[in-house]
Amino acid sequence: MSKYESYIESNKDQMLEELIDLLKIPSISADPAYKGDVEKTAQVVANHLISAGADNVTVEETPGYPVVYGEKMVSPDAPTVLVYGHYDVQPPDPIELWDSPPFEPVIKKTDLHPEGAIFARGACDDKGQFFMHVKAFESMMQNGGSPVNVKFMIEGEEEVGSANLGWYVARNREKLACDVILISDTGMIGPDTPSITTGLRGLSYVEVKVTGPNRDLHSGLYGGAVANPINILSKMIGSLHDENNHITVEGFYDKVQDVSDEERAGMAKAPFSEEAYKKALDLSDTWGEKGYSTIERASIRPTLDVNGIWGGYTGEGAKTVIASWAKAKISMRLVPDQDPNEITDIFLKHFTKIAPSSVKVEVTPHHGGEPYVTGIDHPGYRAAATAMKASFGKDAIPMRSGGSIPILSLFERELGAKSILMGFGLDSDAIHSPNEHYGVRNYFMGIKTIPLWFEAYAEEMKG
Repeated sequence: MSKYESYIESNKDQMLEELIDLLKIPSISADPAYKGDVEKTAQVVANHLISAGADNVTVEETPGYPVVYGEKMVSPDAPTVLVYGHYDVQPPDPIELWDSPPFEPVIKKTDLHPEGAIFARGACDDKGQFFMHVKAFESMMQNGGSPVNVKFMIEGEEEVGSANLGWYVARNREKLACDVILISDTGMIGPDTPSITTGLRGLSYVEVKVTGPNRDLHSGLYGGAVANPINILSKMIGSLHDENNHITVEGFYDKVQDVSDEERAGMAKAPFSEEAYKKALDLSDTWGEKGYSTIERASIRPTLDVNGIWGGYTGEGAKTVIASWAKAKISMRLVPDQDPNEITDIFLKHFTKIAPSSVKVEVTPHHGGEPYVTGIDHPGYRAAATAMKASFGKDAIPMRSGGSIPILSLFERELGAKSILMGFGLDSDAIHSPNEHYGVRNYFMGIKTIPLWFEAYAEEMKG
């Protein structure tokens, strides 16, 4: 048993209890009603960093929620690692679909987590995963210290687009200066199949509104004579994909970077069961762009999805109205080399163009982010591969993920550093969904592996 494993084993119960206490705080950044809880979480995180052995720990104000900063500088000649994570969480809605209250963590066994999983909002995304780094750092401090300089930056607005992180980073470039950024906000292919995320999709997120009459109308008196915004919006959304599930927005694919046949063949080697995938989601079949596998559709191809749609009367019983308006929220996941601002602009033009003259259309852009790729030749990636193999006893598989972390491009632009995405969650952990959970074994495997990454990275940088 390594020195780190021995320390973890001796402090296992405390490490688990501390995470559970952190998960009890409803740090929902999207809802102003939870402002106090978000700010409380920032202070709790700062206290944990201090206890773990970090210096100069501060809760730093931004125009939004605070950033928690801490560091351990071992030598001016040593390489510097910036650890990033976020302490805010998604809203838990719909509450009625949770098997247990979202902020009352419980540990239950599942097929994929026979040793138990923690069920709570934020368990995997990202409290459980960033807290691994705090505990791994503590383990290093208790066993000889870190082999490199370490800085922590834990923010509270990731789930609302990191609206003020750019503001913070631009004002703190010297403080945040680093050689590489280490992040655990991604996942692995399977419980016993280590993988390292080398690419993420970008994002363009918009809200659309279709307006018809100046008020809700009686559907008997006006039906058939006045455009129904809900009907119109539904038709417009339906036209955004063709019969092959190809996105019809003009110019949408113009800058899509083709993935080589060699890379697609490599992706196909990853262990994946279409039947198990369908069973886990209670699906009779998968759905997506013709000519691509399920894994490819969810990682290397761009998408357009409706995230919510509403309008008219949705209460109990009947109310026969033609709604004055209808709205929808739409997200577009992007791949290299699509630019989120360009995609938002061409979507706006296309959606306005296809609207009939009987309605008015508004498109409101929300947050977005650029696609991101880190090469497998990067020393941080090589260190991750070394650490994963030491922990799991097998080679890690490089993979691209369908999710988005918009701030990665910001980091590279402002700090000139690449990000290494070494996550320990599973796709089945229901992040952003009811019954989000995180495997207890995954949590401790992360705490065990992260110090090994630091050691391997220090060795890589000696060369």
